[in-house]
Amino acid sequence: MSWLEVAALAVGTFLIRLSGPFLRGRVEVTDRVETILRRSATVVLAALVATSAVLVDGAWAGWALPAGVLVGGVLAWRKAPLALVVVAAAGTTALLRLAGVA
Repeated sequence: MSWLEVAALAVGTFLIRLSGPFLRGRVEVTDRVETILRRSATVVLAALVATSAVLVDGAWAGWALPAGVLVGGVLAWRKAPLALVVVAAAGTTALLRLAGVA
């Protein structure tokens, strides 16, 4: 990716984020639409995690990576400290790969 593309993405992201405060007072949104928008952000994040957990360069990642993500997800759900979540997820993946689980 070239610097021009990175700069264009950065400016676009900034403008999208800046539009929120400007439009908030001008656009009326029902409670139902606001709830759907809030949930859609969670769904997009979950889809990103799911695809990143099972695919690497467009191919199956093996069982170690999804297992590590699962361990991290369970710990995050149980409200464990972020450092513990990251170390446990990475450690699970590393130990499984060390044991020969692809």
